[in-house]
Amino acid sequence: MPQRLHILVIEDNPALRASLAAVLEAHGHRADFAVDGRRGLQLALAEPPDVVVLDLNLPGLDGIELCRRLRDRADRHVPVLMLTARDSLQDKLAGFEAGADDYLVKPFAGAELLARCQALSQRHRVGARHELRIGSLCLDRRSGKAQRHGQPLELQQTPYRILLALAEAWPRTLTRSELVQQLWGDEAPSSDPLRTHLYLLRQVLDRPYATALLKTVHGVGFRLESDE
Repeated sequence: MPQRLHILVIEDNPALRASLAAVLEAHGHRADFAVDGRRGLQLALAEPPDVVVLDLNLPGLDGIELCRRLRDRADRHVPVLMLTARDSLQDKLAGFEAGADDYLVKPFAGAELLARCQALSQRHRVGARHELRIGSLCLDRRSGKAQRHGQPLELQQTPYRILLALAEAWPRTLTRSELVQQLWGDEAPSSDPLRTHLYLLRQVLDRPYATALLKTVHGVGFRLESDE
């Protein structure tokens, strides 16, 4: 059964707002509305919704700048579905660069908008705070930086991505195949792709400290264990 969502629609066209209100409410979703960019940003920050449906052309603050400010100021990832009458690649790239998660070109069917909102709401990062803390470890997903006991961890890209995947899964154990899939998808290197990167991660994350955070669960995979 589809999840009931809190959806914030930021759209200045009254006919489209009325149409979206009817579609969303008919399917049991809670819909809030803003008619200009500044008010929309205020609502999105005050009570982060499950999904923002955002028009590209808005008075006060356009959709691109609104999305950019939302990404800068929000303490969690709020999925953004951007609406526009334009369908050029340049417009789409500008939206994605500003932080949009998906794109829908007008005119569109209500069923498609509902399906896209549901898909966005189910992504693992929905509502997740940018900052993750596990014992003495702190990761900031927005800046891509990690610290332990307040000291920066100088990690290369792949070891950082391994650490982030384990932190997002914590306290669950990730299998080797799950990690490989997250890092490389179906294009994993033919040799053992994890061994070197796990070694590099342990050298930075655990070697300088008395207690190791990264644990090997033999026959299963890897997990983080809090040191507090």
